[in-house]
Amino acid sequence: MAAPPAGGRPGSRRPGADDFERRPSRVPPPAVRRPPPPRPPLPSGPAGAHPRPPVDERRPADRPADRAAGRSAAHGRGSPPGRSTAGRGVHPVRTGDDRPPRAPAPRRAGPQPGRLRRFVLRYGWRAYAIPLLIVATLLTLVDLARGGAGNEPAGAAAPSAAASSTAAATSAAADAVGEGTPTPTAPAEGEAAPTATPSAAAATYVEQGAGTVTVVPGSSPVYGTGPLRRFAVEVEDGIGVDGASFAAAVEATLADPRGWGAGGRMSFQRVGVEEAAAGDFDFKVSLISPGNMETYCPGVGTGGYTSCRYGDRAVINLARWETAVPDYQGDVATYRLYVVNHEVGHALGNGHEPCPGAGQLAPVMQQQTLGLEGCTKNAWPYP
Repeated sequence: MAAPPAGGRPGSRRPGADDFERRPSRVPPPAVRRPPPPRPPLPSGPAGAHPRPPVDERRPADRPADRAAGRSAAHGRGSPPGRSTAGRGVHPVRTGDDRPPRAPAPRRAGPQPGRLRRFVLRYGWRAYAIPLLIVATLLTLVDLARGGAGNEPAGAAAPSAAASSTAAATSAAADAVGEGTPTPTAPAEGEAAPTATPSAAAATYVEQGAGTVTVVPGSSPVYGTGPLRRFAVEVEDGIGVDGASFAAAVEATLADPRGWGAGGRMSFQRVGVEEAAAGDFDFKVSLISPGNMETYCPGVGTGGYTSCRYGDRAVINLARWETAVPDYQGDVATYRLYVVNHEVGHALGNGHEPCPGAGQLAPVMQQQTLGLEGCTKNAWPYP
């Protein structure tokens, strides 16, 4: 190397051409280009669907393209209107409105509404209107019922009270003797009430008794021949009639050879209290006051005037037993024979018969209490 010039400092010399030629080149070698990274696989989806580009989740300030776009906008170097920035690596700035919506919070499952609540929700105002209409209808019906009861005449309640008392008396009688009003085994039969009540003699009988009946004690021998028919005799309490006398009259009527047992057709025997309580009888003959006839003959329509057969009872009206009827012209004894044979005939299964002709004997099963219809009175089945 040449010596520095005299008087000069080392290194203060300006470099010459030789110096540049000898200085090694500082240009870096060309960089080796690396292959691009492999592309991620496309998401699976239906045919023809285009995959959505990945969204950069970094904040706008952290993304290089957004920082560059922000600087350009700040210096007025934004993209002109109408020019697309697609393909140049510039992404639009995402605001709060661009964020994906959050999933709604799960709804809490509260208690299910009851039946009444569901009914109200389903039918609305009708759920309140229907109960109100029902209540109003019931109130109207009650008001009409009370009004109808209040408009009845005062005397209308008397028969109901009498019927109630007689029914209670009958129940008491049933408890006393161990039997009540039986259910008829055949349709009840009797002479209907007359259209006009005939004028009767002065009342010599009790209009209404106690409503209870008592079986007359004692029994009788068998009268007649043929199939045996056993019967009991009852008398209502409180009517002032001797039971033994009434039972003797019934016995004599059924034992007569002109009666139902004529010619050996059947025989009769009266039984006492024990047999009646045990039900060991075929029918009963009962003497009842007019006021209680409807109790012992319900639905027959005696009107308190006629007698009847109800169930296994041949019920004799006390008024007819004591006074007979006008067509018998005061012949009470013959009428008593007729009324016993007529009602017992119903108990034995016989029905009503008409008058065969003017002047002829009336059949015992003709309704002679209501009139003879041109026939003559007759008290016997086989006169």
